[in-house]
Amino acid sequence: MNHCSRSNPRIQQLVFLVSLAYPSEHTSCFYSTTTPASSCLHNAASFIVKKCISLLQSCGSSELKLRQIHAFSLRHGALLNDPDIGKQLIYNLVSLSAPMSYAHNIFSRIQSSNVFIWNTMIRGYAEGENPKPALELYRQMQASCIEPDTHTYPFLLKAIAKSADVVFGEKVHSIVIRKGFDSLVFVHNSLLHVYSACGIVGSAYRLFELMPERDVVTWNSVINGFALNGKPNEALTLFREMRMEGVEPDGFTVVSLLSACAELGALALGRRIHVYMVKVGLTENLHVNNGLLDLYAKCGSIREARKVFDEMKERNTVSWSSLIVGLAINGFGKEALQLFKEMESEGLVPSEVIFVGVLYACSHCGMVDEGFNYFARMKEEYGILPRIEHYGCMVDLLGRAGLVKESYEYIQNMPLQPNAVIWRTLLGACTIHGHLALGEYARAQVLQLEPGCSGDYVLLSNLYASEQRWTDVHILRRKMLREGVKKVPGYSLVELGNHVYEFVMGDRSHSQSEEIYAMLAELTKRLKLEGYAPHTANVLADIEEEEKENALSYHSEKIAIAFMLLKTAPGTPIRVVKNLRVCADCHLAIKLISKVFEREIIVRDQSRFHHFRDGSCSCRDYW
Repeated sequence: MNHCSRSNPRIQQLVFLVSLAYPSEHTSCFYSTTTPASSCLHNAASFIVKKCISLLQSCGSSELKLRQIHAFSLRHGALLNDPDIGKQLIYNLVSLSAPMSYAHNIFSRIQSSNVFIWNTMIRGYAEGENPKPALELYRQMQASCIEPDTHTYPFLLKAIAKSADVVFGEKVHSIVIRKGFDSLVFVHNSLLHVYSACGIVGSAYRLFELMPERDVVTWNSVINGFALNGKPNEALTLFREMRMEGVEPDGFTVVSLLSACAELGALALGRRIHVYMVKVGLTENLHVNNGLLDLYAKCGSIREARKVFDEMKERNTVSWSSLIVGLAINGFGKEALQLFKEMESEGLVPSEVIFVGVLYACSHCGMVDEGFNYFARMKEEYGILPRIEHYGCMVDLLGRAGLVKESYEYIQNMPLQPNAVIWRTLLGACTIHGHLALGEYARAQVLQLEPGCSGDYVLLSNLYASEQRWTDVHILRRKMLREGVKKVPGYSLVELGNHVYEFVMGDRSHSQSEEIYAMLAELTKRLKLEGYAPHTANVLADIEEEEKENALSYHSEKIAIAFMLLKTAPGTPIRVVKNLRVCADCHLAIKLISKVFEREIIVRDQSRFHHFRDGSCSCRDYW
């Protein structure tokens, strides 16, 4: 052995390590009298790098093991900025969804990163909770003269979709076209996802129509875009086209369809999708089961929702919170809290999302003391720092219970800055319980935070009308016209056969309008025999009493129920989805209809479910 190799401890350590693995093949140079020591050191270090990469590929199954292998490589001669080890480490960290700070620290030390390393970093951020650094990395990549490839754009577009940065998305779209990548179906699918996620479903659909080649991901992206952006009918129509073209749906398709059915209250169609799930073996899919549970809960079929939950072999926080909230909005607050206790008894630690569901249950069932008790437990027992959503539930809890002043004081003492939703919740409570001065103050706060929302104008207008302040009503409505603010019209949806029918107030567009209005007249006549007197205080307009009675009889939910009484067999349950809060007159009338016509009527309004049966409602007149 030459003098240099004998006196250098680092070389001696490398000799030992190499000789353990390959006793004769790699150690001969260290005993050579002609090979320079520096060359031996380089060969040994190269071997260590290869050995560490092999270890990373075969044993890098956790972040701890990755750190150990990385430390081993550095202790035994690998350079801190070695691109080969860095590349494999970053890839493994991203694949394990490890913290991106570690990956970024390694990335920042590599002097000559190739496009694969840049893509892996962009992918890591795109798949994490904070996707914005991926956008900045792309800009740095361009500044470093690294040419993006076909794999760069799907990862980048995923980050753009999660960031909802449609302007940047459109810029990248133009770059994709210039580079000729728009012919690739997986790049096109990523673009569809961006437009759908940003709520621009019209652009997504136009792009979809121009695509020469489509796969199941393509169809899913647009169907999901429609379902998530308030266009459930379009989602179901596109699904029919998908089936006609012979494309086989997968689990993601089913989740989107269930979401669309839940939005429409299309229970019969949802049940058909459930049958399809069983047929193709999707009943073990957690996300699909959560979608099915949500469907049944949002269609008022809480027994079926509970059955799905009980049969699930795997559950997550979405499963528990969906059923807890489902029970609450269907009027089963005590059952919702009992389910929460079941979850605790199984040793599961509730998340902040679960507590939103629990507080929601207390709010919608008038359990004020229980709500404050759970709020305290969330902080003290589980160490969860309340978020604005939790404070919003507490404001709603007090407001629904008629404790409007206490609700205002609670807002004033909140440690977080109240947002528009908080003030809008107070405004709604003021409208229901008749607190004019506080309502005007809440409206002023909303106006500063989110001007131009038609619902806020309507709430204040209704508050003025309830106080007979017609001049103020006219001033507010003129202001709405001047500022181009349009009131969202009330509508009701019912499902019959394979169709969902929509009715608006005074609607005569249906081909059977004459029969429907004859049934309405019959309804009113039979209800009056049962002691029904129209609740004209709900007509917030300066008109005569008789006109008010006529206006009430033409509310969309009454038209929808009359239609279903005509078209369905006696004893068949009737399900109605209403986009606004059910008024007190309709609530009273539907209770009597359920008794006179011996029908169960389930109405889902803006905030909860009402199960009418035998002249009573599940909400116990608390909504």
